[in-house]
Amino acid sequence: MGFFNQFTEGLSKTRQAFVERVSGIISGMKPIDEGLFEELEEGLIQADVGVNTALKLVESLRKITRENKLKESHELKAYLEKEIERILLEGDHTLQLEKGQLNVILMVGVNGAGKTTSTGKLTNMLKKEGYKVLVAAGDTFRAAAIDQLQVWCQRAGVDLIKHSEGSDPAAVVFDALQAARSRKCDVLVVDTAGRLQNKTNLMEELKKIRRIIEKEGVGAQEILLTLDATTGQNALSQAKLFTEAVGVTGVILTKLDGTAKGGVVLGIQDEYNLPVKLVGTGEKIDDLEHFNPELFSKALLG
Repeated sequence: MGFFNQFTEGLSKTRQAFVERVSGIISGMKPIDEGLFEELEEGLIQADVGVNTALKLVESLRKITRENKLKESHELKAYLEKEIERILLEGDHTLQLEKGQLNVILMVGVNGAGKTTSTGKLTNMLKKEGYKVLVAAGDTFRAAAIDQLQVWCQRAGVDLIKHSEGSDPAAVVFDALQAARSRKCDVLVVDTAGRLQNKTNLMEELKKIRRIIEKEGVGAQEILLTLDATTGQNALSQAKLFTEAVGVTGVILTKLDGTAKGGVVLGIQDEYNLPVKLVGTGEKIDDLEHFNPELFSKALLG
């Protein structure tokens, strides 16, 4: 299966939602009027792009309609696709990693979003791309989290630095940094305990881990927030609170293959300037893709 087909296959439910709620409105020969724009706005909101982003997209289409003297609904489709792509291209969707130095990726997110699984998949992806990778088991809080991560690391053929359950996560990260340096690793991926965004003590623990990374002379190159695509608009509130607390640099959107709510990608980028960098499209170790904004915008509108 080619990359385009694999990527769009994972988006099939989201694409179906867009076709039902959005594409149908801008197909055919209906006259473009205020009623059509209101219907389109409602359709975009129902497709989980977020209220503010939906308003912005429709306002852009109003302006385009005036400037280009558009008359019929089908003329809007190509312009909507371009506007969606323009929003997504405002972000840098590539992982910021430099060969020849130690890069740190800090994995954050709430419980149940698929963070530990994404850590395993990302480790596998980076190794296949030629990076020497080490993993730190910073989730010492959840029962069996270390064992789960160990299994993923074994599958990927990557070493894991771990302490016993209940240990200080900051101590694990400190030891992992020393090990990564001595082994001349390119990337240290740090799994952390899933936390609710409203639990102050857990957020403070995350800040402490960040300080240790920075004190060791390695600024965390990437702080990736794992979001569950099936939560739709709830993902936006998580993006806001984690960004305010720890300065998230990008998003891994999981379970994209199992939901019609992938439109949330637009709101995350537009409202919080947070680019989606990776998407989970299945349960296998290779089911993690680099996010491609051009393919995403094309796939959405069929």
